[in-house]
Amino acid sequence: MPTVKLTKSAVDDLPTGGVLWDQAVRGFGVRRQSRDPVFVLKARVNGRQRFLTIGRHGSPWTVDTARNEAKRLLGEIAGGRDPAERRADEKSAPTVGQLADDFLKEHATAKRKASTADYYRMIVETHIKPAFGHLKANALTSAEVEKWHAGAKRKPTANRVVAVLSSIYSWAAKTKRLPDGPNPARPVERYREEARERYLTSDELARLGDAIREAETVGTPWNVRETTKAKATAKHLPREGNQRTKIAPAAAAALRLLILTGARLREILHLEWRHVDLERGILFLPDSKTGRKALVLNGAAVQLLTDLPRLGRYVIAGASVGTEDEQPRSDLKRPWALVATRARLENVRLHDLRHTFASVAAAANIGLPVIGKLLGHSQTSTTERYAHLAVDPVRAATDLVGQKLAAAIGGR
Repeated sequence: MPTVKLTKSAVDDLPTGGVLWDQAVRGFGVRRQSRDPVFVLKARVNGRQRFLTIGRHGSPWTVDTARNEAKRLLGEIAGGRDPAERRADEKSAPTVGQLADDFLKEHATAKRKASTADYYRMIVETHIKPAFGHLKANALTSAEVEKWHAGAKRKPTANRVVAVLSSIYSWAAKTKRLPDGPNPARPVERYREEARERYLTSDELARLGDAIREAETVGTPWNVRETTKAKATAKHLPREGNQRTKIAPAAAAALRLLILTGARLREILHLEWRHVDLERGILFLPDSKTGRKALVLNGAAVQLLTDLPRLGRYVIAGASVGTEDEQPRSDLKRPWALVATRARLENVRLHDLRHTFASVAAAANIGLPVIGKLLGHSQTSTTERYAHLAVDPVRAATDLVGQKLAAAIGGR
């Protein structure tokens, strides 16, 4: 077989059926079987001689690029790997979209809470599939994920997407869906996020309590906006003194329970009467965010539950109460928006009621381990965010020093 220095002209002059081997790289050659020349590599893999196809002559395979690929393949063979098997694995590898679907079906839905699985599904369908779903899962690079992350408009969402993508690849490696290799999402540096802490003051709590009582009894007053459409329909509206919006007693009870217990929203909305022990003052939550737990009630919460009528299966009655297929109330968005606006609360979420419960406990010098028990935290690090609110010896000391200094300079 002729051995020459392969050049473009030598390849172009190669007749049909002809083969040329390169002098520079042993086993690298080109052959023309029909119309186009094809670059090949002849090498011994695991004791057997193999012909590996590199590609047809033309973009992207020039003589130089094909020669470099031959060198790379020889290095791979020297390292004990079979390039043909690797190519077959790559060809049969799932796409990112297929891998994500398997993750949702076999891991998220089967082993996670329904709400968590729904969250993963939203991230996959809304972000991961549109961005990477068509790519082979074993071909996705950290550079591609980094580029997407840098261009994302909402930084907190971008961080969540990268975290879910990383979980998908970790699961794929653990279950051998993909060969062991780097996780393309793991090296991506997340955006820094500031922890959001909002606690209601005593004055804000008082206004909120007034707003709930008003909305539950006489209703919250509302005004017709001064627009042409509003004026045209004003004759069909109630008289000004009757323009009020009321909330259901169940919604008012739910808001008060969130304030008095520090529980999460779903823990209250999905609470069933069979999980309430008023005699011992305990709620037994079989499926909270952190798993099964018991929530100890204070006297005010016990009294609220005692006075609350038992209309159905759930403590907070939903729209389907009394039916065979009774479902819990889905949210408190409208009643919360109404009373929060009436109470003039700014930048306050429902979840901030839980933070407020913890802040009051910390200010009362209740220890962090006890606060963690009250809130049902599974990790002490979660409770430590409230440490700076505690009345500790340092605060007592600075108060004493301040009093002495103020007296020395004639302050009140």
